[in-house]
Amino acid sequence: MDKRSKIALYAIGAVILLLMIAEVAKPKPLNWRDSYSAADKIPLGCYVLYNELETFSDGDVLENTESLYLYLKTIDSLEAKKSLFIINGYVSLTEQDANAIIDFVDHGNTVFLSSKGLYGILRDTLNLNITLDYTNFYKKPSYNSFTSPNQSENKTLYKDVIENAYITSLDTLNTTVLGTMMDEDESESFPNFIKTKFGEKGGSFYIHTNPYAFTNYHLLNENENYAATVLSYLPKQQIIWDNYNKSGKKVITSPLRYILTNPALKWAFYISLFSLILFVIFKGKRTQRIIPVVEKLENSTVEFTQTIGELYYQHGDYSNIIAKKIQYFLEFIRTKYFLNTTNLNSSFIEKLALKSSNSKEDAKAIVDYLLYLKSKTVHSESELIELNKKIEKFTKNNL
Repeated sequence: MDKRSKIALYAIGAVILLLMIAEVAKPKPLNWRDSYSAADKIPLGCYVLYNELETFSDGDVLENTESLYLYLKTIDSLEAKKSLFIINGYVSLTEQDANAIIDFVDHGNTVFLSSKGLYGILRDTLNLNITLDYTNFYKKPSYNSFTSPNQSENKTLYKDVIENAYITSLDTLNTTVLGTMMDEDESESFPNFIKTKFGEKGGSFYIHTNPYAFTNYHLLNENENYAATVLSYLPKQQIIWDNYNKSGKKVITSPLRYILTNPALKWAFYISLFSLILFVIFKGKRTQRIIPVVEKLENSTVEFTQTIGELYYQHGDYSNIIAKKIQYFLEFIRTKYFLNTTNLNSSFIEKLALKSSNSKEDAKAIVDYLLYLKSKTVHSESELIELNKKIEKFTKNNL
């Protein structure tokens, strides 16, 4: 690659790097998606509410992150009563979850549900219908107030970030209307906060149709009194926060998805990938010298040993060969059986027979022969052959 090509490639790389830095450094657009998650600090998350719930809870706030059917099975109905909080844009529960909630309230517990829509078995059981007013004042400013004269000062005007929903049918026999909503002119009012008694043990459903009132946006924009008043109607019980049935529920199906949804990790991944591509481009252009083939060293130990043995044998130095075979055999015993070979006495013979799986007679025979050979200064070829036979016979089980 010539000098001009390298300069051009460096320039392209610098431009790409600057674009990446600009993308990372630019201000993030405000995220207005419906979340209602306890972990989200975006306008329509419920981070603020979740961290203030201890004020209304009798004990630590519990958090559910799985199916309500599975979670509520772990709740002991004989323990102190609890309040389950379900806040989301729309609540559409499975049949199992709905039945679990109904059974939960039937045991005397409380469910607070704030949603613009309710569907399925739970809606049918409560004989309830929630409507979004698309034709009149769907997203227009509206008042949310309470039916109790004592709470009249907590009437709140929601000017923006609102979708007006209200209750159009309810079970009048078991239901008490606690709050209403009305247009800015206060010409019409509709129920938007009710209490429905359920079961024989004092359980209740609290249904509210303005989940936006509990989001970070409104709680941090001087509308917190309304939300606090709504929660004050609930009994003082330990609260269970449902963080599973949420529009903003975190869903991660793969490590790569997790990386790409985290801005810092995403750009680290992109920069690493770009660097790898540059490395391949530049490294691929280089010419590598031929690597010489280095032959593996041969193991000539066996040939060397055989040659040395033949030299001893040709010169008739049987005594030297016998001394080395005895020395090697004793080293074998020390290494294999961990025996001290200094004194080749009766105790040594018994231990050797026991550890080598040979009979005591065989062990005594070879030790006696070793002592016999060590007592001589001159040896014959027949003694060398006999020693080799005895060693091979003794070690046959260990070779």
